[in-house]
Amino acid sequence: MEKCYDLFVIGGGINGCGIARDAVGRGASVFLAEKNDFASATSSASTKLIHGGLRYLEYYEFRLVREALIEREVLLNAAPHIAWPLRFIFPHHKELRPAWLIRLGLFLYDHLGGRKLLPGTTSVKLDEGRYNESLKPLFKKGFEYSDCWVDDARLVILNARDAAARGADIRRDCEVTKVEKDGKRWKVTVRDTLSHVEETIFSRAVVNAAGPWVADILNTALGRSDTSKVRLVKGSHIIVPKLYNHDRCFIFQNKDGRIVFSIPYQDEFTLIGTTDVDYDSDPGDVAISGEEVQYLCDAVSEYFETRVIPEDVVHTYSGVRPLYDDGASEAKAATRDYVLEFEGGNGDAGLLNIFGGKITTYRRLAESALEKLTDFLPAGEKKWTAGASLPGGDFGPLEFDRKLRDFMVSYPFLDNKHSKRMLRAYGLDAWKVLGNAKSHGDLGEQFGGDLYAAEVDWLVQNEWARTAEDILWRRSKLGLHLAKEAQDKLSTYLEQLRIAA
Repeated sequence: MEKCYDLFVIGGGINGCGIARDAVGRGASVFLAEKNDFASATSSASTKLIHGGLRYLEYYEFRLVREALIEREVLLNAAPHIAWPLRFIFPHHKELRPAWLIRLGLFLYDHLGGRKLLPGTTSVKLDEGRYNESLKPLFKKGFEYSDCWVDDARLVILNARDAAARGADIRRDCEVTKVEKDGKRWKVTVRDTLSHVEETIFSRAVVNAAGPWVADILNTALGRSDTSKVRLVKGSHIIVPKLYNHDRCFIFQNKDGRIVFSIPYQDEFTLIGTTDVDYDSDPGDVAISGEEVQYLCDAVSEYFETRVIPEDVVHTYSGVRPLYDDGASEAKAATRDYVLEFEGGNGDAGLLNIFGGKITTYRRLAESALEKLTDFLPAGEKKWTAGASLPGGDFGPLEFDRKLRDFMVSYPFLDNKHSKRMLRAYGLDAWKVLGNAKSHGDLGEQFGGDLYAAEVDWLVQNEWARTAEDILWRRSKLGLHLAKEAQDKLSTYLEQLRIAA
């Protein structure tokens, strides 16, 4: 008898992988299809923050901000290797928001989410001390508050890995071409994008978590025409050589009412973003425009003593957010809250379409999604993810430095930078990646920098990595550090692995 899954999830971004993990952990049978690589679109193009969204308070999105603030510490506990606290400096700009309004917003920010681990807001003098090296002298005072960093693409991979470990069928390079009713279930046609082989999957419910392709799934696979609820908004970032030496991030007000972040990135760089631009082309072709590059350069140059120009940019990335169209006149004002639209149930096949959402609230979105899919889950199963660690993250949020010392004792031949990168990427799984290695020679071929075959092999075997891009830009950010020759060497090695398999 052919198998019929409880849930078929379309999309291997953060929402799809988060829902698959939660559902299979409740005993449901789950099939997830991702047409490219996991986190290959919007979910790897964020500002890499777990944050409440300070500016959303201006749009009275208090529920969203509160939920996001609570989730900061949930994720710090679940994945202390890929998530950690940051302190942000908010300079007071006399011509823009008044100081009293900023203080009020930060007071709410400190108290809405039941903060326990993170320090609260303080006032800071910006014309003296370490901040004086980078900011213009006209910015004399500001506020310092807490938010958190996250490696967005690795967060997706860890959710996918955990879902697979619990029994979900997780597929990449698996495109959904047709979704049609078959009695009281769905008949889903998928196509392997490498071999072009088609397969039919049956499921009691379908979750459309295709991100910026949510409307395309409705149009092409389901044959529907109502896509007016989707508003695609492009967000772009630039990366420039390091602009300052301290570890603080900045949040800058811009004259158009938006804000721009400046964040220390990968030791040698500064990450600047993001933009908000309505987008009406193929999400797969998204790229930063010259106007966006100039906008971000101008925004931070308003504050930094050293002007940032387009020629400084060493890398860019862009993503398309599939926001729910709430009729907001400007992209910056469109809601970032998620909207879940469900149909079916009561014995009939179910369909859940997901619009919007943020990296920070993906876990709560998954819980909300499964509340609508109760008819397709085992009876009596309850929420479980709030207290569960992600792969490699089974240690306390304040224990990273101790684990790093332990790791360096286990592998004394590694330098501090290499050890820290391994533990940040893999947490306790770093020991599995390197195994019984006693020297660099035991790690196999070196591709450049501190990337060796032992790590590449582990990513291929355990994290669905297939291409150099998968490894250098999503499983890691080593693409910023390795020369083209090293990247080509890695591509050749991966091709040899595929031939051997």
